[in-house]
Amino acid sequence: MSSEPIDRTRHYDPGRGLVQFTGCIIVVCPRCGGSALVVPGPGLPEPRHFGELLFQPRRLTCAGCGAVDGWEPEARGAGVVGAVPGGTHDPFFRRPLWLQTRCAGHILWAYNEEHVDELGAHIGARLRERGGMRPTMAMFARLPRWMRAAGNRDEVLAGLETLRNLATRSAPAERSDAAYERGDHPRSHQSMYFRGGPYRAGRT
Repeated sequence: MSSEPIDRTRHYDPGRGLVQFTGCIIVVCPRCGGSALVVPGPGLPEPRHFGELLFQPRRLTCAGCGAVDGWEPEARGAGVVGAVPGGTHDPFFRRPLWLQTRCAGHILWAYNEEHVDELGAHIGARLRERGGMRPTMAMFARLPRWMRAAGNRDEVLAGLETLRNLATRSAPAERSDAAYERGDHPRSHQSMYFRGGPYRAGRT
């Protein structure tokens, strides 16, 4: 049975948010400088919605040197303060992302290979269709202008290919020269989850 060919000139955006790519984040190990993984702690139930990913305890592990670290959301009154995705550091441990490269005078970054693939499908498409999610929440609607500019398309796609190659590497010597400490942290607001109530995110 044959399947229809994939139309790579068209990309449909269902409104995925950046939070949906935080299930596994590749970061620079704080001990050896190689690649490490930030994932939800062991034994946790599946999140009921993607927003809960920002409040789940996390574990950082490095297969290269054996480093291990843990993160838990901060308790505050009747709720807990979760992480806020965005920027070139992971939102939990504040480690530089492993997948970073210089591109069009800026830094191109991603959390993991799935994130790279989604960005590539969107940037490479000639026709882009949007779903019903609010633009303030959807990832692609919030991409910086330089990434969406037609004149930068080829350079951004080449940068994403560099990130794909980085995802297959892990040694400290293979680290990108863009993956280092900087001050470009996420926006100054915090995610709040109120015990016994619905997920909410707001400014504090």
